Amino acid sequence: MPVTLRQHFEGQLQDLSQEILRMGSFVVEMLHLSMEAMVNQDVELANRVIAMDDEADDMDLRIEGECMRLLALQQPMSKDLRIIGTALKIITDLERIGDFSVDIAKTARRLADEEYFKPLTHLGQMASTGERMVRNSVQAFAKQDLELVREVLQDDDIIDDLYDELFTELLEAMERDPSLIRQAVWFLHVARFLERTGDHAVNVAERVNYIETGKLEALKAAHAPTS
Repeated sequence: MPVTLRQHFEGQLQDLSQEILRMGSFVVEMLHLSMEAMVNQDVELANRVIAMDDEADDMDLRIEGECMRLLALQQPMSKDLRIIGTALKIITDLERIGDFSVDIAKTARRLADEEYFKPLTHLGQMASTGERMVRNSVQAFAKQDLELVREVLQDDDIIDDLYDELFTELLEAMERDPSLIRQAVWFLHVARFLERTGDHAVNVAERVNYIETGKLEALKAAHAPTS
């Protein structure tokens, strides 16, 4: 049976989803390795993460090119158009997460020769939550799964709470002992990179909701509990 134009286009959209999944997995690996470098004060591993950024940028450009080709040649309408438009937005968020991973790796290099004044427990929990959020957000796109969207939103509450706890802890430490200020500030930078990673995963999740419902809305605000 010959392949129809519609079937061919659907196959191209499926290929696009797989490329998004690959880029998502790649930046999750970058994030994981950057935090491993931070915790273990591993300069070699930090340098490896920094070098990976070029590949993340190349993925971004390849997927953008494919999206533009589909828009030009297929002239999609309705949900198909939302899928391609969302893919263009998603790769921007994923590329930014890769940049945050590089920032964490550079911080790991900067602090490699210093003894940490505290365990990086909160940062590790934030990183693992962020990794899960990124994985679930791109899986939500590939599967068009609104349940995974809800899981991303729930995890964002966790990462925000961890950030607030760490901020308070580090502020109190700096007030008690000003000699800790320099290192504590770098820890806060890393925490902020991880918190922003969660925000970008939420962006992806909101776009998946847009694909399925046709409504572009800030789900995080709607999800937040009322005071």
